[in-house]
Amino acid sequence: MHTAVSPILLVEDDEVDAMTVQRALRTIEVDNPLVHAEHGEAALAYLAAPDNPPPCIILLDLNMPVMNGLEFLRHVKLHPHLRRIPVVVLTTSEESQDRDASFDLGAAGFLPKCQEYGRFIDIMRTWDQYWTCSDLPV
Repeated sequence: MHTAVSPILLVEDDEVDAMTVQRALRTIEVDNPLVHAEHGEAALAYLAAPDNPPPCIILLDLNMPVMNGLEFLRHVKLHPHLRRIPVVVLTTSEESQDRDASFDLGAAGFLPKCQEYGRFIDIMRTWDQYWTCSDLPV
């Protein structure tokens, strides 16, 4: 990732998927710490806590209890101090309306959660390469 001191915020309710993302990040040697929130409200609580460092990027699942991904994305992109944080949707959804709604709300990307781990590693490696060479807002 862009900076080794900034965490990556993963908003994901499925523990197995969260462990898969964590394993993939280790495999592709991403050094950023991973902060895991199990739903949108927990992620907003993390972002609101003054002692927590802001994430360099948010990886967001869509289908979650309490506050789903689109509700979370809407809230983040309306907040003046949070809206510049890139949010990449990481989902099993293949619905065009989910993709369109995500981009309409300001998502920076829409990536599939692949069932095949090797393909998922390729996707995560490409994602990391893109964000590593991108000039992100401060």
